[in-house]
Amino acid sequence: MNLFSYATLSGYEWAHPRLLLLLALVPLLPLLRALLARRRRQVVVALGPGGLRSNWRALLRFVPPIVLSASLALLVLAAARPQRADEHLTQTGRGIDIVLALDVSGSMELEDLKPTRLAAAKRLARRFVLGRTGDRLGLVAFAGQAYSLTPLTTDYDLLLDNLASLRPGLIADDGTAIGTAIGTAINRLRDSRASSKVCLLLSDGESNAGSLDPLLAAQLAHAYGIRLYTIGLGQDGFVPFGRDSTTGKTRYVETRLDETTMRQLAQATDGRFFRATDNAALGEVFAAINRLEKSDIRTQRYRSVQDFYRPYLGLGIFFWFLWLALKSTFMSNVLED
Repeated sequence: MNLFSYATLSGYEWAHPRLLLLLALVPLLPLLRALLARRRRQVVVALGPGGLRSNWRALLRFVPPIVLSASLALLVLAAARPQRADEHLTQTGRGIDIVLALDVSGSMELEDLKPTRLAAAKRLARRFVLGRTGDRLGLVAFAGQAYSLTPLTTDYDLLLDNLASLRPGLIADDGTAIGTAIGTAINRLRDSRASSKVCLLLSDGESNAGSLDPLLAAQLAHAYGIRLYTIGLGQDGFVPFGRDSTTGKTRYVETRLDETTMRQLAQATDGRFFRATDNAALGEVFAAINRLEKSDIRTQRYRSVQDFYRPYLGLGIFFWFLWLALKSTFMSNVLED
């Protein structure tokens, strides 16, 4: 939208905002008229015992130009057509139900994704949430256990608040309970009547906790019509993990993602596996999922406009006739003095 698509002033929108530029010329018109008439006007100022005083008859000479300027300004405003618009949006179609299942185990503090794996995942998950329209979203956090933090909702502010609160150590039991996380997501999605039910599972390790086998959980998800996108975070091998408090040197720890299992989980539900070894790759993953899971939401916009030019037009005409009257009556005597 460019500068002149809609101009807003005092709560109005203007149908022809370019005409408002003429307001800058209005004060110049009386001066131009005076120059064309070759009249020289002076304000006689007398300094007497009472102090500085202005000749009132000379001051009256300014009344007609002021009235004329007011008339022209009001007529310009009327021509620009001030309006107030009301917009109504109607959405039709069906959205998608999506549960984000995010690993918050201690290894998510590793720094191969910047600033950490968890911080990078939260930032891009936030962008993903803000890019959805009409979908219900939920949030599951897991480490050695899994908890549903946000039920399926269109209250994205609530979900984003809970997403921002995620941190390593949030769940006392450390580990990676991928099967339990999928099971928790299933509990949220199984009764959904959405056209598409999706779980996005982000983890950086191998399942080593929880009582539910990940592959069995994936089969249950498939039975409920839930598609699983698994996202493997981080690099394998030695990766940076803060600094040593004694030497100040960067510490390195060894980490490994169970990519084989993550692929199998996605394949069991007709989903896809993605690997994100850096921030750019993780951003591309979320963009790809956005393209794969599009909502069938159609938005219709209704716009009603109410014009408010009549008060400006009426006042402009009033001041125009007032100027004509002043010109042709007693003011003419004043101006001729």
